[in-house]
Amino acid sequence: MRTPAIAATAISALLLSGLSGCGSTSGDPESEPTSGADDKRVVMLTHDSFTLPKEVLAEFEEKTGYTAEIRHAGDGGEMTTKIAMDTGNPDGDAVFGIDNTFASRAIDQGALEAYTPSEIPEGVSDFDLPGDEEHFLTPVDNGSVCINIDTEWFAKKKLTPPESLDDLAKPAYKDLLVVPGAATSTPGMVFLLATVAEYGEDGWADYWGDLIDNGTKVVDGWDQAYYSDFTQGGGKGTRPIVVSYDSSPAFTVKDGKSTTKALLDTCFRQVEYAGVLKGADNPEGAKALVDFMLSDSVQGALPESMYVFPVSSSVELPAEWAKFAEQPTSPLSVSPEEIEKNREEWLATWSDTIAQ
Repeated sequence: MRTPAIAATAISALLLSGLSGCGSTSGDPESEPTSGADDKRVVMLTHDSFTLPKEVLAEFEEKTGYTAEIRHAGDGGEMTTKIAMDTGNPDGDAVFGIDNTFASRAIDQGALEAYTPSEIPEGVSDFDLPGDEEHFLTPVDNGSVCINIDTEWFAKKKLTPPESLDDLAKPAYKDLLVVPGAATSTPGMVFLLATVAEYGEDGWADYWGDLIDNGTKVVDGWDQAYYSDFTQGGGKGTRPIVVSYDSSPAFTVKDGKSTTKALLDTCFRQVEYAGVLKGADNPEGAKALVDFMLSDSVQGALPESMYVFPVSSSVELPAEWAKFAEQPTSPLSVSPEEIEKNREEWLATWSDTIAQ
């Protein structure tokens, strides 16, 4: 879902690398075999950032007899829109990477078949999509978009770091924040949703006006914000506050300590789901692949492969994740239905606000 410290689909980005090895094809869909030409092949549509170790996908073939063909379809939003448009005549059998900010689009269009895996590990149901009573989507991973700060920078400057979204608009933090744009970046859009959740329909645009007045810098994408403008991004950045992920501090460890911190009261959680596509040529293979996404092998590989948290509580996190990648206990949220209903209007208002 994302390169180190991203969540995008990810939460893109997180999130956000093509499949390495594994004998599957990717790239131009027109150059790939047609779904269903071989009843032992399962075509999985996914976002461009999907990657798992080749030995994990080899295990899927060994255990099920199916071969997974990975077909990339843009970022998470592009992929979900394509699936909705192709309802009943999909370009694959299964899908992975629909997140909670776009899920309603696929469900409302009837692009998915209801399916509940026969074995659901402990913890997975905690991430079920609200309102998905028929279980069209199965949770696979999660990660939160949060404000991250350079703790070393604030210590050197002897400046008390911000703790909340409110703080970011205060004069003490003028010209210190950089954010990826909501119209051009998945984490940017998720941060916009965080402000909608925090300030409500009547207050979020005014808050953005305050951020812009306070010198907030808006750039196209997460890569630029983190690696070019953020002071801990490895470049010559000048801004010690950035929109990133709750997993990011696990990637800025120096001498046994992380040099960054995610502000957990600012986080909006992204959950990525897998599902069976309506009209799939190989629905049984698709179900087997959805089941496999909940296996210990896949769940255990997610942190280091796609920089997201597993939804299964039966797998252990890498040591640095367990120590430094703290997750919010009460993340901000907006219902999938509200997001789908208001997304375009919110984006238009946001664009007008930052242009003033």
